[in-house]
Amino acid sequence: MAETTKQFEVVKTDEEWRRSLTPEQYQVLRRHGTERPGSCALLKEHRAGTFSCAGCGQPLFVADRKFESGTGWPSFFAPLEGALGSSVDDSLFMRRTEVHCSRCGGHLGHVFEDGPPPTGLRYCINGVALNFQPAAV
Repeated sequence: MAETTKQFEVVKTDEEWRRSLTPEQYQVLRRHGTERPGSCALLKEHRAGTFSCAGCGQPLFVADRKFESGTGWPSFFAPLEGALGSSVDDSLFMRRTEVHCSRCGGHLGHVFEDGPPPTGLRYCINGVALNFQPAAV
């Protein structure tokens, strides 16, 4: 699993994270887990709005950067500027780029180079690690 020594703006003890997150959110955000594909309601979210970190509330993605990848997880072609950090993940006998919230360090998912234009990237994100705020109408 990728580990980082970076200090984040939002820091909590393990017990504080356990109290503030659901068990599934804790497993993904703090233990680098992965939700079952197709299990998240945000996979089908198509309204205008903002996806934020379920751990600290930092805005991460806007809805117009979301696309249907067919993978079973919400996918985006670009994050908001400065919202994500990354590290190398050598687990599961492969090398991948893990992405995490730049504010609290919560594990979000991975980024791959098989996405659509304009970036060619696919940020494959665990929906349980996100909250969605619809745009004001």
